[in-house]
Parts: sequence; C-alpha cells; structure tokens
Amino acid sequence: MNGALRIVLAVTGASGAALGIRIAERLSCRTDVETDLVVSAAAERTLVHEVGHDAPERLRALVTRVHSAANIGASIASGSCRTKGMIVAPCSMRTLAAIAAGITDNLVTRAADVHLKERRRLVLLTRETPLHLGHLRNMLAATEMGAIVAPPVPAFYHRPQSIADIVDHLAARAIDLLDLPGDSEAKPWGGEG
Repeated sequence: MNGALRIVLAVTGASGAALGIRIAERLSCRTDVETDLVVSAAAERTLVHEVGHDAPERLRALVTRVHSAANIGASIASGSCRTKGMIVAPCSMRTLAAIAAGITDNLVTRAADVHLKERRRLVLLTRETPLHLGHLRNMLAATEMGAIVAPPVPAFYHRPQSIADIVDHLAARAIDLLDLPGDSEAKPWGGEG
C-alpha cells in the first residue's frame, strides 16, 4: 500500500489474547493501514490456550508483515521506520517492566523503546490484577516517558451483550488512542437524556 499508515501490534503473554486478535481484525478492515505484528513466545501459548489452536495462524493472516520477537534487527526496531504508533495488547507485566526500564532484549520491547524515543504513540493494554506497587511504579514510569497505559477495563454504557462485545469495544478504544484519521472506532458516550 502506497502512503498507508503503518501500525505495530505486539501481543505478549498476559491473559486477554483475544484483544490482540480483535485489534488486528479491526485494523485489517481499514484500507489506509498496514500492520506489523510481533508475538512473544508466551503469547503464542496464551493464544492457543485462550482462543484455540488455530489462533496464531488466524492472527498472522490478518496483518501485513510478521516479525519474530527474536529479530531485533527488524525494520520496526529502527526509528527510521515511520509508523503511526504501536499497541501492545495484551501487555504483560514483564513487558511493561522491560519498557519502563528501557530493556530492549526482544523486538517487542525494542520497538516500544523506538516509539518512545521518536515520540510516537505507544498504547499498552496492561493486564494484571490486583496491582502491586512495582506494577504501579512501572505504569507511572512508562507514562512519564510518553506511553499511554490503558488497562483493558470494560465500559458498560454501551450495554454489551457478550464477551465479544466487550472485547470489540476495548479493541476499538485502543485503536482510537492512536488518533488515526477518520471516525472513532468505538461507540462514543452520547450523554444522558
């Protein structure tokens, strides 16, 4: 795609693998977007466990490019690779801690670090509960560096009827945080009355 917006989607090993798939599905419907995918080894296991044996292949089929998490020499590991932003969904506490500490030992954390240093949008759908002080400090550190920490907390104003409705709304909100051109992905709150 010539002139397409390039988005990086990383899926890590926290619970909530369906979020990564739904974000990829939504991005694949946009004609103005190319998606680069990185899946951690732990995420491969979580995808199979939570979504099904074919989930990793289904996810890969939705994106433009797939990069190995071990390939820290991939195009998205460089600031010269222009992107509109990056979403880590779900974002494990291990990944959050590495991003907060600037540890770039795999392509997920390296690409995230690049987005921070280039002042590009980095959206982290952090998944854990309850949170201890270390988690909160890492969220604070990532936020201070410019990341958007967005734990996937469901909204109920749109009256979801299923888990799929909740996942879809969370995915739409994550994409909206990238500030892509066009209409909002998520159904907005219309106010009362």
